[in-house]
Amino acid sequence: MRALTWQGTSKVSVETVPDPKIQEPTDAIVRMTSTAICGSDLHLYDVLGMYLDKGDILGHEPMGIVEEVGAEVTHIKPGDRVVVPFNISCGRCWMCSRGFFAQCETTQVKEHGKGASLFGYTKLYGQVPGGQAEYLRVPQAHFGPIKVPEGHPDERYLFLSDVLTTSWQAAQWADITPGGTVFVTGLGPIGQMTARIARHLGAGRVIATDNVPERLAMAARHGIETINFDEVDDVPAAVLELTSGRGADSVVEAVGMEAHGTPFQEFAQKAAGLLPDAVARKAIDTAGVDRMGALRTAFAAVRRAGTVSIIGVYGGQADPFPMFDLFDKGVTLRMGQAHVKQWVDDILPLLTGDDDPLGVDDLTTHRVPLEEAPQAYDMFKKKEDGCIKVVLKP
Repeated sequence: MRALTWQGTSKVSVETVPDPKIQEPTDAIVRMTSTAICGSDLHLYDVLGMYLDKGDILGHEPMGIVEEVGAEVTHIKPGDRVVVPFNISCGRCWMCSRGFFAQCETTQVKEHGKGASLFGYTKLYGQVPGGQAEYLRVPQAHFGPIKVPEGHPDERYLFLSDVLTTSWQAAQWADITPGGTVFVTGLGPIGQMTARIARHLGAGRVIATDNVPERLAMAARHGIETINFDEVDDVPAAVLELTSGRGADSVVEAVGMEAHGTPFQEFAQKAAGLLPDAVARKAIDTAGVDRMGALRTAFAAVRRAGTVSIIGVYGGQADPFPMFDLFDKGVTLRMGQAHVKQWVDDILPLLTGDDDPLGVDDLTTHRVPLEEAPQAYDMFKKKEDGCIKVVLKP
């Protein structure tokens, strides 16, 4: 089969690799019909190469048609249309029984002290071949895959794999109250959907910041107030001015380690990606090389006794944290990988009709063949051609 493979820092290529096969009775093989590029894939593209090997298959936002199932897989069958969650969970362990699917004890990567295995996401998370390919072996398929109906294009359901469920969790964890004010940092795919979901959940006002014109315009189409951070001196001050000096009731930090405005940390992060693997791992694990600009914006913009939900991906361990300010303000923090299947029952009914209340049909900006994935990665990284969300078509 053909698959998008990591070949080095800022270098990916589509290669011919062996077809996946059933290895365990809980496996399934799914033929990919759509598979998206995620913002966190850019972390692998640019920064986290020390945890990858040449030839690793990337991608964790897949859907397709079931081709084959193992003996213990009974809830799906060949021919079914399914979305595959990005985290791999068993549905049976102590964590899964409590809805913490991103911490599944069956697939935890204990060697690295990490949570549930993820598709296409480094040795830290199991080095499981990803979904930017023609076929995907799905471990724990007795539980993971989400069967979806016909009647809509893939893009209506594809984002259950990550974007929609991650954004739903981000909004739920932000303690949104009816009529309250929500502030979202970053208007990439997660920020876009989080802002829309916040409105759906009853927020009276949703404000978001970014500097990419196409992202700002997309958010405005969905009733989001926007702040272009290139046009204001102080984003938190602008949020305070819009909220009578109090700050936002709920803040969602949807950027992570792609944050702008922290040049030293940006240099350190990029430099770590160029070091020999063993040295780079030490830098990431202990030196703390994340870019903290978006987090600091979030902390400064939230009101006293408010909540900050952190859904942007971070990798450093030793970044300075403004604990004095957070403690004094009495801020609640929630964060972590999305527990995908915890939220599916809430979201799926909103997707099956014709009205599209979450605006899912207005997210994908580029649909390209799998063979053009390397160019799509470069375009997505550089935010060229109005690129907000890329869906690959194997």
